[in-house]
Amino acid sequence: MGAAAELVAEAAVVEHRRGFSRRWYRTPSFVAGVAILGTIVLAAICAPLITTHDPIQQDLLNTLAGPSRSHPLGTDDLGRDVWARLVYGARTDLRVAFLAVLFPFIIGTALGLLSGYYGGAVDTVTSWLVNVVVAFPFYVLIIVLVFVLGPGTRNIYIAITIVGWVSYTRIVRGEVLVAKRREYVLAARSAGLSDARILGRHLFPNVVTQALVFAMSDIVLDILAIVTLGYFGLGVQPPTPDWGRMIADGQTYLTTNWALSTIPGVAVVITALGLSLIADGLADLLRPE
Repeated sequence: MGAAAELVAEAAVVEHRRGFSRRWYRTPSFVAGVAILGTIVLAAICAPLITTHDPIQQDLLNTLAGPSRSHPLGTDDLGRDVWARLVYGARTDLRVAFLAVLFPFIIGTALGLLSGYYGGAVDTVTSWLVNVVVAFPFYVLIIVLVFVLGPGTRNIYIAITIVGWVSYTRIVRGEVLVAKRREYVLAARSAGLSDARILGRHLFPNVVTQALVFAMSDIVLDILAIVTLGYFGLGVQPPTPDWGRMIADGQTYLTTNWALSTIPGVAVVITALGLSLIADGLADLLRPE
């Protein structure tokens, strides 16, 4: 009876996940998040088509100009078009944020699978490394690492990877510790399947869901980290447009031209909101009832 109940439960989980395509449009948070983020991503992709100015081109005779037909959001202190910089900044920050999630996801998931499945010395060493990293605040550690490594996109990837893999390892390890005791894994072992096949074909598809849900939330943290680094001059380097740098440059003119800092700040908030809604929607869609 226990084995039969276990198989029924597993079948229910699989059916629940397969129903994604039939249920996603009935999940308001997911639809709203896709609409918000999709609009921002589409604008970033189509940046050359929806802007008429080079985002790094300076016009010192037309600085701090107000909104006009030529410059919908005005110009900054160097005469650069704010709308162009905002859209190209979205392209820069989103690209860096999504790629910055990819490396920790791969490393953390692999370590979580191995640690949870084999246990023993592998689990002990992995848990020790996790405890060392989580002893430091996320943003503080990233800022310190980028400060030591030097500013630039490559070092942002390195810093976020060093810090970010921990969360994926903890999530996947916990899922594997439960899943490896289930009937389908025990049956695979009894059938003589290799550990690599069990990990890759049986465990990974069943434990990666939680990591995928977390990844959407993690992108929010990465965007905030990238914007913070840009604000302090440690992130994406000029003249490449970046929301954090835009906020920092416009701060001097808050009393006379508040939009220079406010508009990229609002863009960060809206992007984070879209990603958070997608994460909530995915949690409802992929997690079994």
